[in-house]
Amino acid sequence: MATALITGASNGIGLALAKVHAEKGGDLVLVARNKSKLEELKSELENLYKIKVYVIGKDLSVANAAQEVYNETTQRNIQIDYLINNAGFGDFGMFVETDWNKELQMINLNITTLTQFTKLYLKDMVNRNSGKIMNVASTAAFQSGPTMAVYYATKAYVLSFSEAVDNEVRDKGVTITALCPGATESGFQAAAAMEESNLVKGKKLPTSKEVAAYGYKAMMKGKTVAIHGFMNWIMASSVRFTPRAVVVKITRKIQDKAK
Repeated sequence: MATALITGASNGIGLALAKVHAEKGGDLVLVARNKSKLEELKSELENLYKIKVYVIGKDLSVANAAQEVYNETTQRNIQIDYLINNAGFGDFGMFVETDWNKELQMINLNITTLTQFTKLYLKDMVNRNSGKIMNVASTAAFQSGPTMAVYYATKAYVLSFSEAVDNEVRDKGVTITALCPGATESGFQAAAAMEESNLVKGKKLPTSKEVAAYGYKAMMKGKTVAIHGFMNWIMASSVRFTPRAVVVKITRKIQDKAK
């Protein structure tokens, strides 16, 4: 069975993806900043499914963190068959008021580290003529997002990048899937300080487990863009036929704090 490397595996969708892969008998390399949580997950999954789990505690918003992880797996002769770039975070607030250092970390994690991970492991996959990569984007990728301007922009990058590189390598035995979930019950909202947003307040959101199961299946099928949920698919599709100025106004209304 294939070995999957999953970033941001200590909670939310990343943790759920780790469980999905483990249930299928696959070994894991789990990467996140909180190593103690990863160690707990390692014990749980190894005991339940009799698989091998290797954990790496790493702050992936730091420059060259992806290279350090790649070097570690290479030195230990761990072949990565599936790469799942799940780690990422957002921030809620007007751009003029938000914290630049947090936004720089966001850009580093959501864009730079994801791109570097893809670059490093993709070369090995192409050489083997096999492999799968999932980059976790968002329905935010399909429009700009007032009150979360930088986050939306990073996810637009992830979607565009994933589609382009998938086209380049599909004939080399490798597929790249951009998973685009909508708002999900995952801890993301608390981290982004957006619990009071109209987007999530009082809403019943899909669970991380549901999104992970859908995303994993889409990756295994080699789907290029996987939008979780029919209404999310409708929304993402309708954006193409709506004037951009109108889309931005609607998104602002949805994102604003509930009154």
